[in-house]
Amino acid sequence: MSRDRGDAVSPARAQPAQGAGARPHRRSLLLGGLGLGGAALGGIGLAACSTSNGTTPSPVPTLRAPTPVPGVSDGVFGLGVASGDPLPDGVILWTRLAPKPTQGGGMPSRDVPVDWQIATDERFASVVRAGTQTAQAAFAHSVHVDVRGLEPGRDYYYRFRAGTVLSPVGRTRTAAAPASGGAAAASGSLSFALVSCQDFQNGYWPAFDAIAADHPDLVVHVGDYIYEYDPDSRFPDRLHTTPQTLGLDQLQTLSDYRNRYGQYKADPALQAAHHAAPWVVTWDDHEVENNYSGLVDEPGDTGARHQDPARFARQRAAAYQAYYEHMPIRAELNPGSPDLRIYRRLTFGSLATFNVMDTRQYRTRTPGDYPSAIGPAELGRTDFDGTMAGADQERWLRAGLDASRTRWNLIAQQTMMAQLDGQLPTGGTELLTNLDQNDGYRPYRQRLLTGVRDSRVSNPVVLSGDLHCAWVNDLRVDFDRPDTPAVATEFVCTSISSAFFLISDDFVRENNARFNPHVRYFRGDRRGYTRFRLTPTQCRADQRVVADSDRPDSPVTTDATWIVEDGHRTAHSA
Repeated sequence: MSRDRGDAVSPARAQPAQGAGARPHRRSLLLGGLGLGGAALGGIGLAACSTSNGTTPSPVPTLRAPTPVPGVSDGVFGLGVASGDPLPDGVILWTRLAPKPTQGGGMPSRDVPVDWQIATDERFASVVRAGTQTAQAAFAHSVHVDVRGLEPGRDYYYRFRAGTVLSPVGRTRTAAAPASGGAAAASGSLSFALVSCQDFQNGYWPAFDAIAADHPDLVVHVGDYIYEYDPDSRFPDRLHTTPQTLGLDQLQTLSDYRNRYGQYKADPALQAAHHAAPWVVTWDDHEVENNYSGLVDEPGDTGARHQDPARFARQRAAAYQAYYEHMPIRAELNPGSPDLRIYRRLTFGSLATFNVMDTRQYRTRTPGDYPSAIGPAELGRTDFDGTMAGADQERWLRAGLDASRTRWNLIAQQTMMAQLDGQLPTGGTELLTNLDQNDGYRPYRQRLLTGVRDSRVSNPVVLSGDLHCAWVNDLRVDFDRPDTPAVATEFVCTSISSAFFLISDDFVRENNARFNPHVRYFRGDRRGYTRFRLTPTQCRADQRVVADSDRPDSPVTTDATWIVEDGHRTAHSA
């Protein structure tokens, strides 16, 4: 594992280290101004570093003086900054040098040293860690710093410097330290936002501004951070970047994916949400290609769009590398490999454990290969060899549930867990479902929920996205037996901007009444997110909705609030 100059650990990579941003958002300007008003980066002396384990604090090294770097000037931090994967003593800090984020980045083709600081205050009067990290050209000049030696359960502020240019300032927060006594001694609270599905072309992102204003402890993103489609938008300023090959309606090359991430991350509202809190991220399908499964590309693809597994593996490798390059994630990238393990577990004191899953990389082929994903429910019921997570991840999840001693145990995964069957309004009696969801893998879902039940884990809650509408569901091992007890509650967040693709809210509600009695709440006509607050006694979920995603300044309000009480497996309306 390589180390940068300073008290931090850099995530390991298989490759050894080698030698016009968007208009700033209002919050970025505020935090950046506070950072500039504090101690200059080059003038920091030795500062004591607090530690969480009682050992002797180590000093923070004095940073080298600001040094101009050819090709590095204003706009180099056009993608902002971010943090993620908080631990009790550490967090990942991220940025990418990209003055021309949709045109290959615009950086010189050489590595660039980037200084970083983390402090207990916004003015950087009390710096506790600092160092220098190499932004490698091979990784699009992205920077991942795994800072350690921080205190648990407290806010920190961080920034970067490239040459003489300072980045905006971000706020992050470490996880709480475990309390002796486990779940029985749980205390404190944790606030977080659940988000997914932010199609840049489909509208604006006032939901992210609202999340920044919420000042949460954490943001949990369960997939579809970017969309791979060709330029096609009714908003002139929201047209997607042009990929290397137009007409395929998908990205294929590393350059394609990097430019698309550059476009998304230059959005000021998204930057504001990243600057406000650490994120925990996982992907779904659109970070690579719609409805892909393992090394099988989109069902129904033909001609130039269709790729055999070997070609799709190369596309997936490019997509996964670009994802790593743009996310504040603790992961080990092997460049050129189509594999990247991102399922992981994060614990917040004795209050909560997040089991963060990946249900795309390891899933078996979707039953039926329907281009629309809609097909007979019976295909999912008889898919006995199917899995969405793979055998290793299934065992990992069950072992984590068996071992957990926290009060709340959350499973963050991509597609809706609850059964969703229905019939078309045009008539016909065949029971249909979305086979790309857990409904296409019903024996797998039954194994997973049986494990949740049999583990007797405290207060399991499933967090999902993908469907572009909000749901609250009772989860049962066998949904065809509504008389059996629920084993967990599921909250599905609506989309940040992606369109609701079902026929109408009324049609869905009619089908739910007939076929899906486990659905407690549904709304599909608004974009937004779900805001959570965990305490030892309850999990509170506010369904936050955007009035009009055609407007970047649209107001965001709470449509409904649902609560799961400690010791209960179902939610009730507040």
